[in-house]
Amino acid sequence: MPPRDLRASDADRERVVTLLAEAMADGRLTHEEHAERVDQAYAARTLGELTGLTLDLIPEEAQPIRVDSKSVSVLFGSTRRDGRWVVPVRLPVLAVFGTVELDLREAILQRRHVVIEASMLLGSLRLLVPDGLQVLVTGRTMLTARDLRVRPEGDGPVVEIAGTVMLGSVKAYAPKRTLRQRVRNRLRRD
Repeated sequence: MPPRDLRASDADRERVVTLLAEAMADGRLTHEEHAERVDQAYAARTLGELTGLTLDLIPEEAQPIRVDSKSVSVLFGSTRRDGRWVVPVRLPVLAVFGTVELDLREAILQRRHVVIEASMLLGSLRLLVPDGLQVLVTGRTMLTARDLRVRPEGDGPVVEIAGTVMLGSVKAYAPKRTLRQRVRNRLRRD
């Protein structure tokens, strides 16, 4: 199933409506256009229907929901994919003398097991993952540093890093927990 055909959630609809309200406040939409697009946003069933409502308002990289399944590549620099985006079943990543950062905390995994096909030379791959997500490095690595600081839970979703990484690094980490979260988890265990 293409990412555009995935079902939209209420939170996805609210993100689009918020962006439409900002566009009306800036004068990029008239009141009539705003009302029409808000009605379409609340009636939208798929992510593709939602993304069509904001394409003419902001650049592609700033869209509230991204459903493209393009590869991520960088040469002598860095790139980042974050926010609400759909992670396809197989995501090609290319980094030569650069850094690719993928923030998966708000991402929609197209399946419970997705594969990042990494082709990296003197590059680094950084993943920011939510609690419960498991990260596996199954690809070929040569003189590569690995730092996997994740908190997998049971049979949660899996992100597999396949491909070839040479003279680079692969890092995956979950955000630090607040003191309240650490105390709550310790009380649950005890």
